[in-house]
Amino acid sequence: MQDFSGASRSLSRIQFIDLAWSSVGHGSKEEYGFLFDSVVLSQERSGLLLDSDTSKEKECIDWGGLCSFLLLELSNKFKNSKTVSAPCWKPPRTLTCPHRDPVQKVLYLQSSGQYLTVSKGGNVGLRDVEDMSLLHTHRLQNSTVAPKDLWVTDVVLLQNVDKSQIAVGFTSKEVCFYDFVCEKTFSCKCKLQGLNFTPWCLDYWVDPCNPDQAVLTIGDIGGWVSALYFTSAQIFLFERFSLRTDSDSADIILWDDLAKGKHRSCYTVTHQAHAPGWVRKVRYLGSLEAFVSCSIAPQSSMVIGWRDKESTSLRITSYSTKGGVWDVDFHIGLGLLATAGVDHHVLLWNPYVTSEPVCALGGHTSPVIAVCFLQTKQQLLSYSKDKVLCLWDVSSQLCTHRLAGVFPNIQGDTHPFLFLNEECQHLVLSFNSLLLLLESKREEKKTCSHEHPVTCVLYNSRFRQVVSSDSASSVIFWLTDTGQKVKQFHRCHGDAEISTMALDGTQTRLFTAGADGEVKVWDFNGRCLHRMNAGLGRAVRISQVLLLKRSILVMGWERNLTVFRLHSFLQSTVEPCEWKGGLEHRGAVLCAAFQPPQTLVTGSYHGEIIVWNSSTEKALRKLWPHDEGEDCKKQQEDSDSCDAITRLFFIPGRASVTTAGAADLVSCGGSGTVRLWSTQRGRLVGQFTAHEGELGSIVMAVSPCGEYLTTADRKGTVKIWDVKTTSIRRGVMRSHHLHHQ
Repeated sequence: MQDFSGASRSLSRIQFIDLAWSSVGHGSKEEYGFLFDSVVLSQERSGLLLDSDTSKEKECIDWGGLCSFLLLELSNKFKNSKTVSAPCWKPPRTLTCPHRDPVQKVLYLQSSGQYLTVSKGGNVGLRDVEDMSLLHTHRLQNSTVAPKDLWVTDVVLLQNVDKSQIAVGFTSKEVCFYDFVCEKTFSCKCKLQGLNFTPWCLDYWVDPCNPDQAVLTIGDIGGWVSALYFTSAQIFLFERFSLRTDSDSADIILWDDLAKGKHRSCYTVTHQAHAPGWVRKVRYLGSLEAFVSCSIAPQSSMVIGWRDKESTSLRITSYSTKGGVWDVDFHIGLGLLATAGVDHHVLLWNPYVTSEPVCALGGHTSPVIAVCFLQTKQQLLSYSKDKVLCLWDVSSQLCTHRLAGVFPNIQGDTHPFLFLNEECQHLVLSFNSLLLLLESKREEKKTCSHEHPVTCVLYNSRFRQVVSSDSASSVIFWLTDTGQKVKQFHRCHGDAEISTMALDGTQTRLFTAGADGEVKVWDFNGRCLHRMNAGLGRAVRISQVLLLKRSILVMGWERNLTVFRLHSFLQSTVEPCEWKGGLEHRGAVLCAAFQPPQTLVTGSYHGEIIVWNSSTEKALRKLWPHDEGEDCKKQQEDSDSCDAITRLFFIPGRASVTTAGAADLVSCGGSGTVRLWSTQRGRLVGQFTAHEGELGSIVMAVSPCGEYLTTADRKGTVKIWDVKTTSIRRGVMRSHHLHHQ
């Protein structure tokens, strides 16, 4: 992908297919077209293009984009062919703590099978892992400050120490070490004092091969990262050569003594790359022998301090972002860092590349405040300030699970944290003094479908996926080749049912219509790009969303058509425009179909079909299922839903033969009757009863070749009809029957 001068250049879809097909020497052009489309989708793109031809003309990829896609996608082709397991959460549980101050940390005590929670005011709670019941409570004592002034900043578990021990950071510029032999006793054994700034975040790492080797890392509000290397942690952390104690009978350890090397069992290393900003998160990465930390200062958003074995100094590498970073995590197996960005992005980094991230995961619409890798999977959790939780598949860079609307509405500027216990499949989020538990159900071997009634199904031919929605406002994407779930979005319209869906011309934007009266436009990462106010604030039943070249029609609850012009999609919330054709239908418009270049047909509750010119939006003619006349029109006005038109389709390949009076349009509805129409002649060509009995409305679909018609009723009967001939008026049609229980 270089020109004659050696400069990098971008290729269009046609150029890429021709070059790849001729260079590689095997494979089909269709496969290279699918590869091009996949690379384009992986690149972040905004805007709305209803015309697929216009979109494909503008789409280009370069060498960097192709390489990034191949590295993240094709290198994991075998793994990606399997199901991307999205968790199926049980109903969330709110755990009320016995204290009113914010919870600062949750720790898992594996030896006792308990969770330990510590609050800002030093209140400790022990909970049973199985039922999350509160077993014991305790309040940490610290004689350095008055009880009312005690403020815990962070807590870590020292899992390799002989007695169960925790290290607690306080705003009194000290770190205290507490033993808890039994659940009811927390005694302070020693205090690390003399710190220049308040310790804000802590991390504790133990060498899995040598438990005596451990590292306690401290990030403070002055921008310093300080690390304590312990060489005999299982015996003692600090040497007791001083008898200095305080009123808690705790040994006092001074930072200056550690820095001067007076403790042979412990030595320190520091850097101040974040100064004067606050260090928000700190981690020691044993596999890299490096410290990673983050702050919301753009120039020092993330800093890695590389340890040189032959020196006590650190080699500093800084990474910059637009708005800074709230949180950072590391995946040991993938060797990737993830940052939670103030600029709404989750970035994945190669620790050895500072110039740019590996990729940006764009799906949040507010600052991301927490990230957490699932170490046993190639997945990442992220949580944003607007209370949206996303699960990402790292290999595909796609959001496979999105959860919103289930988190408590807490007043004030809370800063929740995530605690993930993969062993127990628990995810705990904090909201001030409340804890929210999300527990995933045990994975089953078979692929799960929807837990609520399915309301709509679409096929995305561009990416060979099926998209389905349900009455609980969930959307699921499936692979057509294997039937496996790719991703899932929850509560797209809150508690409102999704009644219908549509894809844009590029098949990269999904439209969902909710019973709340809104139509939302989504990208494939679960990000809502636009909210179309179809119901004008009312809860209405939307039956269809039809995308034309320059506009979008929404219908289902009134006699008029609700239209949205393409030029209106400049804001996140889009208001409808006026339909120039006015009121022509006698009942609510339920469905529509479009045939290029400008033929639009709409069907109503009372059984009439109107043919429009989509450019002028003027009605051309009306089609009735009965003989015309005043008596017939009165019959239509008095009829119920038995003649309602529920589906309209133009028959592919019939536009060129309409001059001969052949059928080019097919309709079905509440009477179980299928009718074939000539839109040019404005008359009924033929009809037949597809489903008999009191079955309510039926639905149908037409094959792309235009030779077969499929109908279905509410009892689960599916029929496939041969409609090659159009001369049928009252004859019997051939069909194949399928019945679903």
